[in-house]
Amino acid sequence: MRARSVTSLVTVLFALLVSLIWIPQATATAPERATADDRTAFAAPATAAAAGTFRNPLNTGPDPFMTYANGAYHLTTTQGDSIKMWRSSSLSTLLATDPITVWRDTDATRNQHIWAAEFYRFNNRWYMYYTADDGVDDHHRLYVLESQADDPTGPYHFKAKLTPPNHADDFAIDPGILQHNGRLYLAYSGINAYQHNGLNIAPMSNPYTVSGNAIALDGAGGCPEVREGPEFLYRNGRTWMTYSACDTGKPDYQVWMMSLPSGADPLVPGNWTQHSGPVFSRNDARGVFGPGHHAFFRSPDGTEDWIIYHAKTTSVFTYDNRTTRAQKIGWRADGSPDLGTPLALGATQDLPSGDPGSGNHWINDDGRSSGNGTVTYQGAWNSGTGCAAQCFWSDDHWSDRAGNTATFSFTGTRIALLSVKDTGNGIAAIRIDGGAEQRVDFHGAIRTGETLQYLSPRLPYGAHTLQVRVTGERNSSSTAAFVSVDRAEVYTHEDAALRQPV
Repeated sequence: MRARSVTSLVTVLFALLVSLIWIPQATATAPERATADDRTAFAAPATAAAAGTFRNPLNTGPDPFMTYANGAYHLTTTQGDSIKMWRSSSLSTLLATDPITVWRDTDATRNQHIWAAEFYRFNNRWYMYYTADDGVDDHHRLYVLESQADDPTGPYHFKAKLTPPNHADDFAIDPGILQHNGRLYLAYSGINAYQHNGLNIAPMSNPYTVSGNAIALDGAGGCPEVREGPEFLYRNGRTWMTYSACDTGKPDYQVWMMSLPSGADPLVPGNWTQHSGPVFSRNDARGVFGPGHHAFFRSPDGTEDWIIYHAKTTSVFTYDNRTTRAQKIGWRADGSPDLGTPLALGATQDLPSGDPGSGNHWINDDGRSSGNGTVTYQGAWNSGTGCAAQCFWSDDHWSDRAGNTATFSFTGTRIALLSVKDTGNGIAAIRIDGGAEQRVDFHGAIRTGETLQYLSPRLPYGAHTLQVRVTGERNSSSTAAFVSVDRAEVYTHEDAALRQPV
């Protein structure tokens, strides 16, 4: 606990003292830093420039798909009742971008459990592929929308139901498009001889018409129950299909891979070569569990390949806490993709090549910051490194004393507060610039780290404060009233040209 500084001189002296006495621990108390060759190191404390970096998560939803088009990243994640899209000129500002609702449906046979949307551009139109049902999971089917203009945000109109003749009324999810030898194919997860959720590929005569039967692929996966979310990379004379295996609620949800020569027919199962073992899987040392349901995108200048995926910060079997993350991938000497190892949720990474950046920076719970910001405390707060890989810099502050406050001072346009949800957490009262308080419940049914607790409204650029007050209250499911403070992400530019209302 530190008392709030009363003069700028005291603040400067304290910051100098922290920089002199801080010594990184062997167990990685500094935030993870991704380098160009996908290895990790630790960043120097509070000195790195923020403009060219970002930290995950990019979104609080699962099943991400993203494309860079028309000068911006466009992201979808599963929302359940609609298809929403987030759009931003920089990867670093996606978390703070307001969503655009691009599709809702009034047809009761397909307006529930809307999952895993993906969108592709063909002939100056965008086609949105997704799965939905009538409220019964086994009734999931595949559908496609068509845009009215050359804009991934739409507006869209319903185009077709996608049904291979031999699976005309069977369970199907996770549509993806394979582009091979100048032809289109529908790849998806559905009923076949190998799994209830197995890999299937069917020919298409155009972006909205399935023109033949689906064939099944017997994909390996390390566990028996699921092969889903097929995605494709094209390079070095081969087509690479990656897919997710195991139940997505498991910590062992992971990515496996097959490949196909450029001239080979994808509808002949024997043409696909299975890669041995997972190519992207849990990283316990960095608190990453269940990484999968991924997609690939190119950097704005087209020189880099990136993976976008969801993962959790808990090893508990749960479908909650699956957040969207991104990191750069590489290519091996044999021509195969190297997806690397999942990075810690708050790892600081360089932005994709050609990304203009936004000046984002972080504020750690101990007051260190990569930009213009700090945090001060009133009352007796606990602090320590017990949260390890679940927290930024492996430390956080927490208190259950009613009236205690943590106040972030920052210069920017918006601030996001991330911290641990836990079974013993209670209700905080949060306010901006001394205004009205908003009550936020920090409780979670299971412990999860670096959860987005609060995102401020958009603010005029300038100096602001975010105050977190411990109320001492809790909901009936919680065992205590603790409030956790970990890190804040500060946004310093308004991406007004890309902002649209929900």
